[in-house]
Amino acid sequence: MKNLVLCAVLLLSGCARSLPKLVVSEGYGVCIHFRGEPKDLDLIAEAGFKFIRMDLSWSGIERKKGVYDFERSGYDTLTSACLKRGIRVLYILDYSNRLYEPENSVRTDEGRKAFAAFAEAAARHYAKKGIVWEVWNEPNISQFWRPQPDVENYCKLAEAAAAAVRKGDPGARVVAPATSTIPFPWLEECFKRGLLNWIDAVSVHPYRPTRPETVMDDYAKLRALIQKYAPREKKIPILSGEWGYSNINWDKTQLTDEQQAQYLVRELLVNLYQGVPVSIWYDWKNDGTDPKEREHNFGTVENDLKPKTAYTAAKVLNHTLAGYSVAERLDTGNRNDWVLKMKKGRNKALVFWTTGEPHDATLPWKSGTGRLLDMLGVEKSVSWKTGELKLSLSQSPQYSLIR
Repeated sequence: MKNLVLCAVLLLSGCARSLPKLVVSEGYGVCIHFRGEPKDLDLIAEAGFKFIRMDLSWSGIERKKGVYDFERSGYDTLTSACLKRGIRVLYILDYSNRLYEPENSVRTDEGRKAFAAFAEAAARHYAKKGIVWEVWNEPNISQFWRPQPDVENYCKLAEAAAAAVRKGDPGARVVAPATSTIPFPWLEECFKRGLLNWIDAVSVHPYRPTRPETVMDDYAKLRALIQKYAPREKKIPILSGEWGYSNINWDKTQLTDEQQAQYLVRELLVNLYQGVPVSIWYDWKNDGTDPKEREHNFGTVENDLKPKTAYTAAKVLNHTLAGYSVAERLDTGNRNDWVLKMKKGRNKALVFWTTGEPHDATLPWKSGTGRLLDMLGVEKSVSWKTGELKLSLSQSPQYSLIR
């Protein structure tokens, strides 16, 4: 077991300075709400996820001023358990600490200094382990920054924390501001105050009641905003740090397990097509058992870890197209159709679906043979000899692996 951990550390140490490549599964992950080494981690690894996102709670680690306990808090075990399974960790440096601040925010010089010291200690403790560090979670809403969101104080905290993380681990990647949705005015205020000078990527949570493909216009607008304020020649990617679909959607409509699975696969693929190197699905498992509670129905598995359709669909995607990148989006003549040409060395594949009604489409393609898999992995052999490849598109993504 020690050798496995050592190998994983050596592999991840090489990527300590980098974000994942734009290939299937390398940047795909799930949000979790546990520490230690439960069997959840085996299921996450088996599904092919390569990231977890988890709170690194300030108040849980620093219970006495200046004393940081990463072992008894369960984070050491979680970190090593992820490493030996080939899973990278995105830790959120959050929330407040009653030793320094009266509310769930950081608004004093003493609090900022203490938070920065905590961030430095964390980065040093987990140095060279490929950790991605995020400063706070959703500071643009009062649920997580009280009494109300405050751009000025958040940016002061982000500047101090980013510098502290790099002092603890010069090779670390720092991302922010992990906003709820993509609040353009709030983000622009952060950018005006210099946030893009201190971070390596802009993390947002693109939640929406509409289908995943609608995110593209928002990404285009956000990229333009980043370009406007970023330091010259600094490339700052967008991360989808938290985004998922509950079976009870935001507009209160019901999503079946099959629809949730469709959205998961399409969300991850659209993010890859859009050049987003990290895509974290919310949530790993249902946080409860109430079928009428939205927060209890975001998971890829049930609360008792029984796989949902979304889990199977994620596993099929991650294993079928592991290592494939998006070469281009092919045009069928129907703007609702999505046909992504994928490549991995000399290997080619197509992944296709439609956001409209099910229908057939044809693409010019030299005769050949291949394997066709549906979203849940049911497979059949296919061949075509006419110079046209016929596709039967539905809302469920399918994979054609071309020989």
